Amino acid sequence: MTGETIALPRRPLWQEFYELTKPKVVMLIAFTAVVGMFLAVPGMVPWQPLLFGTAGIWLAAASAAAINHVIDANIDADMGRTMNRPLPTGSLTTRAALLFALGIGLLSMVVLVTLVNTLTAVLTFFSLIGYAIVYTVWLKRATPQNIVIGGLAGAAPPLLGWTAVTGEVHAHALLLVLIIFVWTPPHFWALAIARRDDYAKVNIPMLPVTHGVAFTRLHVWLYTVLLVLVTLLPFLTGMCGWVYLAALVPLNAVFLWYAWRMWRPPVQPNLPMATFRYSIYYLMLLFAALLIDHYVR
Repeated sequence: MTGETIALPRRPLWQEFYELTKPKVVMLIAFTAVVGMFLAVPGMVPWQPLLFGTAGIWLAAASAAAINHVIDANIDADMGRTMNRPLPTGSLTTRAALLFALGIGLLSMVVLVTLVNTLTAVLTFFSLIGYAIVYTVWLKRATPQNIVIGGLAGAAPPLLGWTAVTGEVHAHALLLVLIIFVWTPPHFWALAIARRDDYAKVNIPMLPVTHGVAFTRLHVWLYTVLLVLVTLLPFLTGMCGWVYLAALVPLNAVFLWYAWRMWRPPVQPNLPMATFRYSIYYLMLLFAALLIDHYVR
């Protein structure tokens, strides 16, 4: 309440490094990548791309997250949501965090090149650079459309999983990328509304800071409507069947309900965070539905 940093019990050193990887975010990334692997084949995924592809993609995503911690350490220290991260609290030094990030990033490339395939390694490398450098260093501080443009890097994991198994880019894999790409703005803007004051304090031009909360709420609604249309494409193109559609209809209905309530005042104070949390479960359940439908068919 006073704005002072809350002193938390000191964690073991390994846990501080683990926190650098944004484990919950990376877990979702790895899950969508694994679903991409299973959707790429009619039967079981061969063990080598499943094991080493997942490991390589996970390490790359963890490396990008750790680099994000290093670059954003100064602003993290001034934001309530991030002030207890390992670098702002002094639990880890910048040098240690950077060496860790570069080390696991290099390891990811070695794993993917030697044990998976070069295409997956190249695409994963560009995804890592897209998030850790292009988004974090430039887009995040340059434009309120940062999360829209930069969202492409975060949408790549299903494609990476697909190429890890097949060694080629397929239209169905790109459709999975499109779903996450369109999902990202309403997901993140809901959080940005809830944390608007934090972003304003550190001069990060998130949409609710530059254009206001009402404008952002409208765009959460519009992007959610677009997401509903995009998520129908796997069914309409024959990629998925009725099991997927049966799961998709209630998932989309609830997301639309949250987005509608976000758009139409009065907006309850806890609604943006509730919308943000639902969006995470939404994506997990949608990809689970894709997987179940694939094997039921």
